[in-house]
Amino acid sequence: MNRIMSNKKSKVCLVSSCGGHFMELMQLLPLVQGRRYYIVTEKNVASTGALKKHPHHYLVQQERGGISFIFKFGWNILLSFIYFVMERPTTIITTGAGASYPTCLFARLFKRRIIYVESFAKLDSESVTGKMVYPFADYFFVQWPEMKKVYPKAIYGGSVY
Repeated sequence: MNRIMSNKKSKVCLVSSCGGHFMELMQLLPLVQGRRYYIVTEKNVASTGALKKHPHHYLVQQERGGISFIFKFGWNILLSFIYFVMERPTTIITTGAGASYPTCLFARLFKRRIIYVESFAKLDSESVTGKMVYPFADYFFVQWPEMKKVYPKAIYGGSVY
């Protein structure tokens, strides 16, 4: 993946939801060593501790379902846009879920590079966010060879763990 991000002048946004998606995202930090970067994720106990040493921004933790999701997702769209405009990333790296989707959309609209890494937990079916980002991601990685049947244009890159 370092070949993909060869431009030293780039600024990388690493974005994901919390939980397992965030843990996978943290495994990708060596890719941005020596580059300008920042992290966007949902704020919770795990993320606040892990991000003390890294430039970061927080989104509101959102769970699909319930009426509060609509408001939290709307707020996260606004926050994602503000962070995108403030930081001006050239490349987005995401391990998904829903909180990352607005940043991917803004990256698409502003013609930035999008690198999506499908969740390690997905062995033979697409994730909701993966399904939505796959058509326009510049690079779409899967962590299981079987997932090439689900996403034929994906790159099998092995596990991030």
